[in-house]
Amino acid sequence: MFKETLLVVAIAVPALAAAQEDNDNKWTVTGSIQSDALIPQEDKKIGAEKSDYWGLTNTYANIGVTSKHFDAGARVEFLRFPMPGYEKDFRGWGLANIYARMHSEKLEVTLGNFYEQFGSGFILRTYEERSLGIDNSLLGARVAVKPVAGVTVKALSGFQRRYWNYNDALVSGGDIELNLDRWFKGLQNSNTYITLGASFVNKHERTEDIMTDASHKLNLPENVNAWDVRARLQKGGFNLLAEYAQKTQDPSFDNGYIYRRGYVGMLSASYSRSGMSLLLQAKRSDNMSYRSRRSMIGTSSFINHLPAFTMDQTYALAAFYPYATHPEGEWAYQAELGYRFKKGTFVGGKYGTNVKINFSHVHGIDRNITDGGVKGSDGYGSAFWKWGGGTYYQDINVQIEKKFTKDFTLNLMYMNQFYNKTIVEGEGGMIHSDIFIADAKYRFNNKMTLRGEAQYLATKDDQGDWIHGLLELSLLPHWMITVSDMYNSGETNLHYYQGLVTFSAGSHRIQAGYGRTRAGYNCAGGVCRYIPASKGFTFSYNYNF
Repeated sequence: MFKETLLVVAIAVPALAAAQEDNDNKWTVTGSIQSDALIPQEDKKIGAEKSDYWGLTNTYANIGVTSKHFDAGARVEFLRFPMPGYEKDFRGWGLANIYARMHSEKLEVTLGNFYEQFGSGFILRTYEERSLGIDNSLLGARVAVKPVAGVTVKALSGFQRRYWNYNDALVSGGDIELNLDRWFKGLQNSNTYITLGASFVNKHERTEDIMTDASHKLNLPENVNAWDVRARLQKGGFNLLAEYAQKTQDPSFDNGYIYRRGYVGMLSASYSRSGMSLLLQAKRSDNMSYRSRRSMIGTSSFINHLPAFTMDQTYALAAFYPYATHPEGEWAYQAELGYRFKKGTFVGGKYGTNVKINFSHVHGIDRNITDGGVKGSDGYGSAFWKWGGGTYYQDINVQIEKKFTKDFTLNLMYMNQFYNKTIVEGEGGMIHSDIFIADAKYRFNNKMTLRGEAQYLATKDDQGDWIHGLLELSLLPHWMITVSDMYNSGETNLHYYQGLVTFSAGSHRIQAGYGRTRAGYNCAGGVCRYIPASKGFTFSYNYNF
């Protein structure tokens, strides 16, 4: 009843607000439409199965109204015949998101669906990522207050969305953030900014029958609490962030229903100045899976988010073996150095040269199994600094961007990668690969540009070597034509070809194409979802107003 009441209130508030608005304060209407469609074809060679429907689509429509003190919006989703990989849980259509928000200089109140993140998201992050099929918004109420300069206080409570339903657990929490530089003129005068933050989240979930054997069931905690503290220092180009979070006992499917507490700590430092940037990061997490339903698996129902300290890759073969954060526990490190060689130098040449080096390493934590590690036990002990479980992921990549003339630019990349497929996907062992990429762009005139990619992945593991090529012709202001092919020269000798034509005009974008899509994992920020193979004609339409 609480959820239904909130929906009614969320719908009613904009009408009440409109009656209070001054004539001079007009409403602005905005919105968007995104529709991706596939006319599927069966292809047994790549594993594309025959569909029960001639056409598949994922369609989303947003509409919102804004004014000086009130906002409201809604989203309708149509996935009655969803795209491959969305069939099981996403199938359906209807009103997926609705909210109303009142805001002033010091107060903001939201009713309905909302998204929020405390700190780095260690204990709370709700967000939408359609490519991963994630929308874990909360349906409830959120209040943000700025009582004095430099202080922001947030409080919220709601039920988390899981596809077309909401989990029964009530998620509540609060956050406070202090900007000390707003209080001390000396910090402002020295261009120094200090931010302190603290958060608390409670999950109240009814107990359920989880059996340890035929006659004994677990005594599950109805309340699971998590807290987070953080501090950020920024001075000039230097930025330092330290954050630590802890979670009380939370027996779940993810940890085998053990009663160990959860922990995560992070230290991140960066420095930048003209022509140079440096990033150093380290993170240790242990048993920090935090869901609004303890028995869930997959990517759904996470209250929190553990960012992966690995570089997000955009090139096809560099993203071929993406890493998904291991919530049961890991040590993760990342270092990145960027440098621009100035114009006129030997390396910089006429236009300058950009070089970036990135290194990522993820390793398991030590586990000293106690009480057999079975359901209902403490599970294990873990020495903080000690590694265990082997390497989960590692890569070092070097990127060089060089402009040779005013019309010709060349990007080169080399990547050496270790990917523990058993840890990430459940089986497959360690895969070691070397990846070489060349990306060239030539501008013929102000309206026509041709870009090409040549990629090669060499490995003796998994399915062997892969080759990828792409040509992209841009004809401003409206057209783009793309052709590509990904070929496995190792085990399967299969081609994954695609051809796309894109037309853009104003706020409209239409794309049509045909080709094959390889089965694999789509990842963003350390969260991954499996996408099955597909083949057929594709259509996409985007419109913003």
